Amino acid sequence: MPVADAEVDVVIVGGGPVGLTARALLERWGVRTLLVEKHRELSPFPRSRLVNARSMEIFRQLGVDAEIAAGSFAPKFGRVRFRDTLYDSDFATAAMVGVNAPIPESPVIGVVTSQDRLEPTLLAAVDGEMRFGVELVDLAEEPESVTAVLLDHRRGEETRVRARYVLAADGANSTIRRRLGIETDGPGAMAGFTTVVFDADLGRWCAEQPAGVYFTAHGAIAPLYPEGGWAWLGPTPDDTGTPDTDWPQLVSRALGPVPGVRADVLRVQHWTMNAFVAERLRHGRILLAGDAAHAIPVFGGMGMNTGVADAHNLCWKLAGVLHRWAGPGVLDTYEAERLPVAHLTLRQAVDNTRLAISVQSRRREQLQAGEVMASDRVELPWAERYFAQLGLVFGVAYRSDAVLSDAVLSDGDCSDGDAAPEPSDVGADYVPTAEPGHRMPHLWLTPGRSTLDTFGEWFTLLTADPTPWEQQSAAPWPLRIERLTDGHRDVWGLPPYGALLIRPDGHVGARWHDRPPNGHTLRDALGAITRTTYPS
Repeated sequence: MPVADAEVDVVIVGGGPVGLTARALLERWGVRTLLVEKHRELSPFPRSRLVNARSMEIFRQLGVDAEIAAGSFAPKFGRVRFRDTLYDSDFATAAMVGVNAPIPESPVIGVVTSQDRLEPTLLAAVDGEMRFGVELVDLAEEPESVTAVLLDHRRGEETRVRARYVLAADGANSTIRRRLGIETDGPGAMAGFTTVVFDADLGRWCAEQPAGVYFTAHGAIAPLYPEGGWAWLGPTPDDTGTPDTDWPQLVSRALGPVPGVRADVLRVQHWTMNAFVAERLRHGRILLAGDAAHAIPVFGGMGMNTGVADAHNLCWKLAGVLHRWAGPGVLDTYEAERLPVAHLTLRQAVDNTRLAISVQSRRREQLQAGEVMASDRVELPWAERYFAQLGLVFGVAYRSDAVLSDAVLSDGDCSDGDAAPEPSDVGADYVPTAEPGHRMPHLWLTPGRSTLDTFGEWFTLLTADPTPWEQQSAAPWPLRIERLTDGHRDVWGLPPYGALLIRPDGHVGARWHDRPPNGHTLRDALGAITRTTYPS
């Protein structure tokens, strides 16, 4: 066994939003982490532009949602517009449901913001160690740990860190995924794209019709920050890399004949839009999350948000194993729960990406041929439901051994989670439900306090009749019991003596329709969910 220079609980590889979220969640659980990022600083490029309502709920749990919202665009920017050029009028528009206005399904709304605005907030959320300019170059798995070989590019030095687990959040081109030989499913590289960050005085042309992104026939135009800054995003031109590439002219084509406006190009980044899902998310003590696990095309803004949900699902399970109130088998439920969601999200994103690229291309060809098409005859560059994603954001249910179905509990046997089929295409509609496996619905318990605010670094039991549950021991599991009023209980169809056991990630782990049938009901359920047992 190689000698380690340091030891931690979890090494996180990759300092994007997913790695930073995992770091914050684990540190709040009291898990010692080391996050390494091969670049010397956080990315200066805007990258992801949308934080959906589910991610904001997770950031609310971390206490940073208000700060994120304060640096984001106003809700009226939660809309997309489709035009021939920025200068032209809309011929199609759609609101981003859950972003453009408050919704009854959540205590928060999503925001339009840039990744380079989000990441510093997540970095400052906790004091866990982070090393920039440090790359993981080798891994050695052992029965009880993983030794990571880290190269500090600034110092030219290698160090070895022993960790109980490694979380790979190192992007679509994940070095760790490739080193482990984990294959991927999906279309793969769909197209080469370029992001051009530029300054221009466009406020007066967009103030009356704000949007998070303007799709044009010559690429997308997006405002970056409330105080200014813009980005152009589109297919990489064939002549890219030659000295003759005229980026200001390329951007100007998308802007159109805006009088007196010139694009001052600041930065240019080329990237590949990938579309795939890893065949598996776990290799022993190494787990994949975010783009390393699934590369989701940017159209619709689901990629980063899917990764944040990965971290939320995984981190309480890692904490339980490390603190010994969960068995190692609970980590198998991470893949069982998140892999179907990744496939579902990828299918929707790929379909809409292909449609958007196709429609933009045809529109550009029509304009070049001098054809003018009436707005009511223009094919929209997205499926009708694409920007009404609450079903996908809130409605996906987990089916794994970490969810106890009503049928299992009625048999009085918590030994098997009775896994159900993978989730189907949930589409746009979201119907709140407290069925096991689903995200617990939001409901205001008191002014300003949601049911979601009762969840955290613990399990939560929601019931209108706490007494019989309080008499049961839940040790060693962290548990809080929350009293419900009859009105709250009726909303979810919960009988007077029933109870809901909520996992730390806010998903319903178990549901009882009556008082606990015996003195160890709660311990049996917690043990089954966490894949461990303790003497009653």
